[in-house]
Amino acid sequence: MSQPRWAVVVPVKRLTAAKSRLRGALPGVPHEELALALAADTLRAVLACPAVAEARVVTDDARVAAVARAAGARVLPDEPDAGLNAAFRHGATAGPAGWVAGLTADLPALRPAELAAALLAAQADPDGVRRFVPDAPGDGTVLLAAPPGVALDPRFGVGSAAAHAASGALPLTGDWPSLRRDVDTAADLAAAARLGLGPGTAALLDSGCPAASAS
Repeated sequence: MSQPRWAVVVPVKRLTAAKSRLRGALPGVPHEELALALAADTLRAVLACPAVAEARVVTDDARVAAVARAAGARVLPDEPDAGLNAAFRHGATAGPAGWVAGLTADLPALRPAELAAALLAAQADPDGVRRFVPDAPGDGTVLLAAPPGVALDPRFGVGSAAAHAASGALPLTGDWPSLRRDVDTAADLAAAARLGLGPGTAALLDSGCPAASAS
């Protein structure tokens, strides 16, 4: 099966409000720096994925926008300003109809090959059905994919895996540990570090942060 080129939407909150449960995870490192590193490493992997034609970063944070543009992403202001799902919808409809995926911005261990494999799997039958990838614990969602002509219809948030399933999306269950490893807590960050972090987040851990480097 040939693989189409995807548009991947990555919303990122203002850094002052992003990843609030991670505050204090890296003593001595400003929280905004950690949030920016998570997003930058996620975006770096997206842009390195051969299946991705365009990355659309939805944000109103100037630093995030600058990093995203420098990496080669398209930046969209968060015009809805109505939360994560509205940002996903805005990004998904900001280009021509085609294969589109929404991805969370907290995947610092993400491998481009795993993302490509998941996107390929999302093309599988049945046609016209949205597909989603649950996070490592199984109750959240890291990736939601929609084929041409089908609205993304995101349901991210608490219990999003069940919400996406109830909305008609089908789960994808491949062996993609780096894709499933989102980071909400210090323990999640340590688990991501064991998989191998992107350069931005890794540099922060290398500065000497026992809360995240502990196994």
